[in-house]
Amino acid sequence: GDDNSGRRVITFSCCRMPPSHQLNHTRLLEYLKYTLDQYVENDYTVVYFHYGLKSVNKPSLKWLQTAYKEFDRKYVSKIFVLPSVIFNSLITISFSFPRYKKNLKALYVVHPTNFIKILWNIFKPLISHKFGKKITYLNYLSDLREHLKYDQLNIPQEVIRHDENLRGRQKGKLPPVVKVPPPRPPLPTQQFGVSLQYIKDKNKGELIPPVMKETVSYLKSKGLQVEGLFRRSASIQTIKDVQKLYNQGKSVNFDDYHDIHIPAVILKTFLRELPQPLLTFECYDQILGITNVESSLRVTRCKQIVQGLPEHNYVVLKYLICFLHMVSQESIYNRMTASSLACVFGLNLIWPSKGTASLSALVPLNLFTELLIDFYTNVFNSRTVPGE
Repeated sequence: GDDNSGRRVITFSCCRMPPSHQLNHTRLLEYLKYTLDQYVENDYTVVYFHYGLKSVNKPSLKWLQTAYKEFDRKYVSKIFVLPSVIFNSLITISFSFPRYKKNLKALYVVHPTNFIKILWNIFKPLISHKFGKKITYLNYLSDLREHLKYDQLNIPQEVIRHDENLRGRQKGKLPPVVKVPPPRPPLPTQQFGVSLQYIKDKNKGELIPPVMKETVSYLKSKGLQVEGLFRRSASIQTIKDVQKLYNQGKSVNFDDYHDIHIPAVILKTFLRELPQPLLTFECYDQILGITNVESSLRVTRCKQIVQGLPEHNYVVLKYLICFLHMVSQESIYNRMTASSLACVFGLNLIWPSKGTASLSALVPLNLFTELLIDFYTNVFNSRTVPGE
């Protein structure tokens, strides 16, 4: 899932750890490295569910030392929540792995024990103030809603039951069922969280949504050579304020904010909040199959999938990928190659209809997006849409 700033979220659940004697720790280490490598080049967030960490499923100190050496040797880098005496791990890697620490923007420790808090206070003077500000303790799952898209998180049932028990003990009874009020109808000027068709109908038949047109236009004129474009986050409150202006039909002048990353985040947020992904749910399985296609035929397969999109989706996708292709052409300055852009935009263009994309799905999703950007001219050269 994503947090409220559009950053990728990595979750770690201690209750999912099997007993140490049943675990292949070498494979675990490889999995941790593989997982991190999907995200650490961009801003990301970690959610750590502490419940379930017991003496039987804590990896040995010897394995932990091996893990640290492996990360340090290959990456000279800095942060991931290793599942052994977890908070000790956090403290240790905060000293040792700069690359992982640099782009970690928030670490949420859910259901912390008093021992963790005491341990943190002991080591706090030795850890940088900047890193310390990234850590937030959350006593209940409901506290996550302020920071993340809670419904996108895959939270184990054991953690949910533990949370209910904690609340029950606090109040002396089980928590009541919370009634969620029905959603409000969208405003006539709504831009975020509504369908492309809705925006088109409310904007005199314009195919390209105003928020896309304005952010792309601004970034074309002032952001193409900005290093790390689309990798950086922006103030959560500022993003909410800009979204509110758009939803109310008010004008937005990005010059007023003095931050080129704000329109970049707004563009990603718009795509991510569409009720259906731009590439549509129907294409999800087809896109996953791209890695099974012979390399020389993959661009042709991408073209076939894109040609099958609804007309409106095709036009908006073509507009976006044309822009991302332009960004990639300036990679000597902005360091955003087609591959880098694909890592950022892949899950903003396509996601499954139920749940979230699995880790194994990231490779084909990002590859598909990279091919669209790299071979934009080939993929989009044969379909003309009226009004485009």
